[in-house]
Amino acid sequence: MKLRLKGTVAFLILVNLGAMAQERHAFSAKDAVEYAKKNSAQVKNALLDIKIQEQVNKEVTAAALPNISASSNLNYFPNVTVQTFPNFIAAGTYGVLAKEGVKDGSGNSITMPSDLGYVQAQFGTKFYNSVGLSLQQLLFDGQVFVGLQARNSTIDYAEKGAEVTEENIRANIYKIYYQLAASKNQVRILDANIERLQKLSSDTRKLFENGFAEKLDISKIEVQVSNMQTEKLKALNSINNGFLGLKLLMGMPVRDTLLLTDSITYNDIRTGVLDAAQYNYADRKEYQQAQIGLKLLDYSIRRYQLSKLPTVSLSSNYNVIRQANEIGFGGPWFKSSLIGLNINVPIFTGLATNARIANAKLQFQKNQNNVEALKLSIDNDVQEAVNNYTNALATLEAQKRNMDLAETVFNQTQVKFQNGIGSQTEISTAQSDLLVAQSNFLFAMYDAITAKIDFLKATGKLQ
Repeated sequence: MKLRLKGTVAFLILVNLGAMAQERHAFSAKDAVEYAKKNSAQVKNALLDIKIQEQVNKEVTAAALPNISASSNLNYFPNVTVQTFPNFIAAGTYGVLAKEGVKDGSGNSITMPSDLGYVQAQFGTKFYNSVGLSLQQLLFDGQVFVGLQARNSTIDYAEKGAEVTEENIRANIYKIYYQLAASKNQVRILDANIERLQKLSSDTRKLFENGFAEKLDISKIEVQVSNMQTEKLKALNSINNGFLGLKLLMGMPVRDTLLLTDSITYNDIRTGVLDAAQYNYADRKEYQQAQIGLKLLDYSIRRYQLSKLPTVSLSSNYNVIRQANEIGFGGPWFKSSLIGLNINVPIFTGLATNARIANAKLQFQKNQNNVEALKLSIDNDVQEAVNNYTNALATLEAQKRNMDLAETVFNQTQVKFQNGIGSQTEISTAQSDLLVAQSNFLFAMYDAITAKIDFLKATGKLQ
């Protein structure tokens, strides 16, 4: 009993923890997009690319700022280096003796020997201490200054890349969201069909009881009801899978509950679209990014061109030095300082700089060609979207008329059957035609939703 009680308590705790982990979201289409901006891995990475570029820009800025460093060292020389040099001491001594006319013991004047030889001596101390500061400041470097000018454009390029990613995700979210919203019509139609068939089954049973219908007629309708209920289960499963896909695209945990607050109707799909003739290339995020890319390539050309100019830098250091034969920090410390101006003039670099300039110019021309190709692609996208949307609207209207007509035919056939002047074959045919018309209408609605969003995206008007 105790084990069973403990197991029950543990189960309840797990259930409560699971319930706590779940969240409930009631989102409009805009809310779904905003949620994706914060939680989609693709958008997160695009935003991180901006931060990465910011850090790269800081590295470029650092090249133009002074670099200051401090150093300290203690050197110990167990054996101070011995140096060999000409015997200048003997040379000086002989020179004085010769100048003064000093004679040797034999009475001969002392003269300078032809070979005085070499002497060896140790110069330095066993311990060498130094503490110092150094400063390096770039005064002029054409490549660095072009890099400083290009910083804002590199951030703009990364931000525009994030916007392109967001727009693609936004378009896909809208498509799935509104298709799921439209699927309410599918469920409603299926429920209406089931209710209609159940009523027909009830009416047929009454006719059978009064001798105006056969048992077979009842069985046929029951099969249709069963088939329709199966279709509803399949539709609900498809809708559930659609919600899973939408959650994945948004970056939402599968365990969370997502409710759609927006709805979409036949009239919503047919209205709210701008005139196709009003689109501009600059409204497309891809075109905006391509223009910034051209600007960055122009900076690249200038950077290589300015690399032919001299670079100028300033260097300086200040040190205090101690030399002694005992370890420690006492004793005299001597000062040492330096200020230097460094000029580096490139004379010949093996034509590498010219090759870099030529390559950058070719890359610029290549991107110009890509921009022109992008314009053609945008024109094609817009025209194709116009064609698809126009055709989707025409198809949607035709399928709606067919569905309304099929429903009218079915209702009239049902009345005839109930009055005993229609056959089971007629009503089965009318029911089948109605199902086909309803299915075609739903598919036309889904196609029209996709076509409308593609149209808005192609014209740069998708908000």
